[in-house]
Amino acid sequence: MMAIISRGFSGRRSAAVVKLPPGQYLTTDFPVLSAGPTPNVPLDNWQLTIDDGTKVLRKWDWESFRGLPNETFTVDLHCVTRWSKLGATWEGVSLDTLLAEVNTDASYAFVHSYGDYTTNLPLKDLLNQKAWIAFRFDGGELALEHGGPARLLVPHLYLWKSAKWIRRITLTHEDKPGFWEGLGYHNYGDPWREQRYWGE
Repeated sequence: MMAIISRGFSGRRSAAVVKLPPGQYLTTDFPVLSAGPTPNVPLDNWQLTIDDGTKVLRKWDWESFRGLPNETFTVDLHCVTRWSKLGATWEGVSLDTLLAEVNTDASYAFVHSYGDYTTNLPLKDLLNQKAWIAFRFDGGELALEHGGPARLLVPHLYLWKSAKWIRRITLTHEDKPGFWEGLGYHNYGDPWREQRYWGE
């Protein structure tokens, strides 16, 4: 396992020296926010698929997914509802690993969750150690309410882009809004540029 530290992270920081994105406040809690009911997918039925909209490019069940090289990494989280949690430690599989043998010229990813939540991202924002499928948090298995058994984690964007309960990533040539994007949230969601809603 390789330890990954997010840009700008240097261990425990006091609130007095922390630089937060605009409009954010610091919390030590991990608030639970979801667009719908929490799905409970038995590990025997769990699958993660990467497709191009017409054919499956890669597919894992829980056993084969957990057999992939994984990393422990520490990142800061920023929610569009204005809380930030610093120095969160996770374990997961990098999207670089998942996409290593996928041959595509797609520019976007459309992410699907168990429970039918969706979100959209530029494919470049999932590569180069920017994103993981996380299955452990703070030394324990990832709790259902935080997206367990596995969730997408894209810490450089607002947390709604880090889809909980991930089940499928569709690689596409055209961008289309996901759940919250279709309801007025910003299409990209950079916390440092305070991109909360369309037009910002």
